[in-house]
Amino acid sequence: MLAIRMRTRRRKAVAFATAAALTALAVPALTASPATATTEPPVTAAATATARATATAANSDYDSTYYKNAIGKTGTALKSSLHTIISSQTKLSYSAVWDALKATDQDPNNSNNVILLYSGVSRSKSLNGGNTGNWNREHVWAKSHGDFGTSTGPGTDIHHLRPTDVQVNSVRGNKDFDNGGSAVANGGGSLTDSDSFEPRNAVKGDVARMILYMAVRYEGGDGWADLEPNNNVNNGSNPYMGRLSVLKAWNEQDPPDAFEQRRNQVIHDSYQHNRNPFIDHPEWVEAIW
Repeated sequence: MLAIRMRTRRRKAVAFATAAALTALAVPALTASPATATTEPPVTAAATATARATATAANSDYDSTYYKNAIGKTGTALKSSLHTIISSQTKLSYSAVWDALKATDQDPNNSNNVILLYSGVSRSKSLNGGNTGNWNREHVWAKSHGDFGTSTGPGTDIHHLRPTDVQVNSVRGNKDFDNGGSAVANGGGSLTDSDSFEPRNAVKGDVARMILYMAVRYEGGDGWADLEPNNNVNNGSNPYMGRLSVLKAWNEQDPPDAFEQRRNQVIHDSYQHNRNPFIDHPEWVEAIW
């Protein structure tokens, strides 16, 4: 059985390496479009290869330090170890999230702008607010799923809070994630129907890894609900988000890119001082679920 598990892990490692190599040839841009654009230009293979090499080095360093108690584990043991590791964090107020997002989601091509999650648009940092044309703070794990609101804790955890266009955010609402639907106006290729939301291809994996981070970080032992993914939509106020099978597929289809990796590093170094383990080790999604 041990030999079988080892061969399985090798196959998954090869699968992720293959996905990364394909990404170097064909992923959407790691850099953002101008503020008036709604799509991102193609990235060069050299730039992506450099980002991958940097990420690999960082992962090796963190494996021997930050993740040392999780390495080699799978299933519930891995999830429990990661929960203990990432639960050591600095917590932000909801008002402090505004300035944090201006740093974590800064446009690599324009330091005055942020990149909006669902649309991919680059928009001025100063246009944060609640009006049409503004960007606001999107809870990727919808705050009504577990009823944690905007209180310090899951409601202010910037590993799942992202800048989004006000109107696109309203369309997403508190819907679960799934494939299919009609095009969202100014959504950069995002789709929606009555009970689910599908983000644009370039951030499908980002969304999956944020949802699964929340499921590991918030296990019900610190006064908040035990957040868990399931394979349903229409989860309402229950502390669940779906659809797990789709999120797992998105994690594999869209490996972490340079923007997502930089974001994880900024959160770790400058704000919460914890990491999203699924950005460093996307293969751990399958190891747990």
